[in-house]
Amino acid sequence: MRADFTEMEMMTIACARRIGNEDIVFCGTGLPLLGAMMAKKTHAPNCVIFFETGALDPALDEIPLTVGDSRVMHGASQNGSLLDAFFYMQNSRTGPNVLGILSGAQIDPYGNLNSTVIGDYDKPDARLPGSGGACDVASLVGRTRIFMKHEKRRFVEQLDYMTSPGWLRGIGSRSEVGLPRGGPELVITTLGVLDFDESTRRMRLSSHYSYAEPDGIQESTGFKLDTSHSKEEENPTLEELEALREVVDPLRLILK
Repeated sequence: MRADFTEMEMMTIACARRIGNEDIVFCGTGLPLLGAMMAKKTHAPNCVIFFETGALDPALDEIPLTVGDSRVMHGASQNGSLLDAFFYMQNSRTGPNVLGILSGAQIDPYGNLNSTVIGDYDKPDARLPGSGGACDVASLVGRTRIFMKHEKRRFVEQLDYMTSPGWLRGIGSRSEVGLPRGGPELVITTLGVLDFDESTRRMRLSSHYSYAEPDGIQESTGFKLDTSHSKEEENPTLEELEALREVVDPLRLILK
């Protein structure tokens, strides 16, 4: 907990600020949904949110706990299926405009994600939930953004296993393996927001929160990070915190 806001609230608001009115947002529940709903309830009322269960643009009067929660379907423009959701992601008209929000246990300098195992695949230290639809989202949609807890054990030079592709080995490598569009834009963490150098596609620090310094963020990262262009992110405003706490998640179902 910070003086006036939590790390989770800071991450959510940093995400929401970067969602526009024309965005089509594919997200799961938890932090990604908090950020998307925050944007829709404030500055981006026309953004469209959809879920892997096939619900398109629901009312979201209350925040759902899972993608199978009946609140996901309430007031939706369409209640379809998993197949419909994947159609939205890869369709030539909608796919390039879709923003997918992901997370993982490990991330490397090029935004590749591991959510499968920690350690050796055959004899892992920990076996994780796996891809779900994350690999499909990372491969098919026009843009992705990633939520991560900023720790050295999570930001690693080499993944234990690649579950979902980011920029693979850097500039041009996605198209070389048949992924002509997409790739991560931002990584939103507990310490700041990172983007990717346009000439190399390697991760760099874009902004740091008021309670984190660039040097400290480097110490929490397991690879060399360009911090030279980082600017301090504005703290949440009272209006943003009120919208998040009283409109988006008044029952603290996710914010707790």
